[in-house]
Amino acid sequence: MSNNTFKIWLVFSAFVLLSIILIGIFSFMTSPDLIPGLSLAFLAGLSMIVLPCTFPLIFIIVPLALSREKGKGLMMAILFGLGLIVTFTIYGIVLGWLGGFIELYKIISAMLLLGGIASLFFGLSELNIVKFKLPFKQTIMPKSLQGKNDYIRSFFLGFFLGNAGVGCPNPAFYILFGYVATVGIPSVGASLGALHGLGRVVPLLFLVVLAILGINAMSKVGEYQEKVKRWVAWSLVGLGAFILNYGMFGMAWFEDSIIHQSWSKALEVFFPRIAESGTIEASLSIPPGVGGIMPWVVFGGIIGIIILWDAIRYNRIQKGKQKELEDKK
Repeated sequence: MSNNTFKIWLVFSAFVLLSIILIGIFSFMTSPDLIPGLSLAFLAGLSMIVLPCTFPLIFIIVPLALSREKGKGLMMAILFGLGLIVTFTIYGIVLGWLGGFIELYKIISAMLLLGGIASLFFGLSELNIVKFKLPFKQTIMPKSLQGKNDYIRSFFLGFFLGNAGVGCPNPAFYILFGYVATVGIPSVGASLGALHGLGRVVPLLFLVVLAILGINAMSKVGEYQEKVKRWVAWSLVGLGAFILNYGMFGMAWFEDSIIHQSWSKALEVFFPRIAESGTIEASLSIPPGVGGIMPWVVFGGIIGIIILWDAIRYNRIQKGKQKELEDKK
């Protein structure tokens, strides 16, 4: 595919995605009732992009796509989205099977812990502090995929980081999943969960397409991509520490913060239907978790240790280069 053809395809994709977003948001905001079904599943996913628990995904998927060549970056973004869709499909199946949100929330807490660890590991890999190699790659993966770590990593990033927005008590989200729990049919949960995940992916892909169109117009793309790789790495570290804390301490530590409170109040003023609902959260009897200073100490400690680790590694590399230059003299 030529460069001009690719640009035309991107512009068309951006137009289609933007049209879907605008029509979806208009429909969601003007609908008199939130009736559980396929349309609400998708529209609830679209609305999640502005919530404080989900918005940080923008700082992962967009730089991730820009950190590689344009075609490869777009494919990585699509695989990220596919991983996110799979996550919510599984949650829908499990919720339909268990028939209760509390039981599902216990599974989500475990997934948050696993997702946080995975995100931190991927971030360390991007910083070249650790080497990323899938343990099962040589045994069960087709040879054509064994050298494509970036694609595999993108899928699993979407799969694990999709948990980032589960804790936000968006009214439409809980109405949807409350319906799945009441019906108790795994196939219904799977279809609604998949559509909800797709709704979350559409705004992210739109931003990725816009970013790729913008960066293609810039010079020194290679130099820019190297800087973006560092941004991706530290974004993964920050979000990984955040998700890990969510799994360990619950929601209270972040939801009680000035960041979350201010964001939620702004949404209540401008987008009341999208704003998080503490009433719904309380009605579901979800454990609030641990508040106070300790979760923030752990959050800062994780990031601080990795900053120190990266600095030590950088100094070691610089000393090695300096020694090589001295030996050549």
